[in-house]
Amino acid sequence: MQLPILAYGHAMLRQKTQEVPAHYPGLDALIERMWITLYGANGCGLAAPQVNQPLRLFLVDSQSTYHQLADKDRQGYFAPDDTGLVETFINATIVERSAETWRDTEGCLSIPTLTATVERPWEITIEYFDRAFQKQQKTFAGATARMIQHEYDHTEGILYLDYLKPLKKQLLQNKLRKITAGQVPAKYPMQYVSDTLS
Repeated sequence: MQLPILAYGHAMLRQKTQEVPAHYPGLDALIERMWITLYGANGCGLAAPQVNQPLRLFLVDSQSTYHQLADKDRQGYFAPDDTGLVETFINATIVERSAETWRDTEGCLSIPTLTATVERPWEITIEYFDRAFQKQQKTFAGATARMIQHEYDHTEGILYLDYLKPLKKQLLQNKLRKITAGQVPAKYPMQYVSDTLS
């Protein structure tokens, strides 16, 4: 069953999340429902705060994006040895970011219908626990690294909008107010701020 995704304006999206204990009750069921929610919303990443859980937990599927791209486009988005990944990240910490950056369009399931160009490091090294709670340290680049950084930010209470220049943010204010008010319908279950006030 899909979980409702919190819309822009919810306080949970601005909270720094808590570490997930190794034997957190219902963790596997939560992860499974998050995957169902992610695919039901046709997304490539989802973080626990987006489903109203203040946990350092997020999912990334860059493999689907890799397979959707034409061969000639892949080299601009993916490192040569990267065919995408499908991974669960628990208690993640980015330990290194490359000086090299790149700009690309990002969107967010919590901010339906809006996209913006965001500059991020091309490569990151991240420590995390996988779904089996095995510790990992891996380096990712390109679109995979971008997706990981976007979802990692959610666990820090950061949205991609925070990287935009003030004028660009100002131009989006009217649309953001409509999202907060529940006036922008999504093609997946959402929980708007207005739902909790009524």
